[in-house]
Amino acid sequence: MNDEGRVEVPEEDADGEELDGEELELEPAEALEELLGEIADGLGLDVKVEVEEGDGVLRGCLRGEDVGLFIGRHGQTIDAVQHLAQRIVFPDGPSPVRVVVDADGYRERRAESLRADAGDAAEEALRSGGPVELAPMSAAERRIVHEFLRDRGGVETHSEGDEPERRLVVSPVGD
Repeated sequence: MNDEGRVEVPEEDADGEELDGEELELEPAEALEELLGEIADGLGLDVKVEVEEGDGVLRGCLRGEDVGLFIGRHGQTIDAVQHLAQRIVFPDGPSPVRVVVDADGYRERRAESLRADAGDAAEEALRSGGPVELAPMSAAERRIVHEFLRDRGGVETHSEGDEPERRLVVSPVGD
């Protein structure tokens, strides 16, 4: 990355041969689009890569058939790609812009599922009067649940355990 915050990649001719040390500078959105395209090609996926910028988020999305391989078991692959993309697109360290990688709406479907599970756990905690543990989840997923239940009221949440087995616990307020 150069001083202007742009990713520099060697320029190639039409045959993919690197040109005389000249470099092509890519803006973060272009770098993310190229990265996701290369990963999709490497996985043999027939997808379209879309990148949008706004509100401090650089969002890259794969659209197409059979993106399950890209998502991975329990979202592990897509989470890893997102983590790597953040570091590749902004290699100089923390950036005010957050990279989000999605595939055919997986992130929103997963968030809806987490909110439903959180609602069920809150009802169980209130019914039983005791804490209810949810399955281990990533920090981003725990944040979705914390925010959802904070807005719901009547229960409180905290996290327990160590990664990758860190889990969220839902308890009635004052328990």
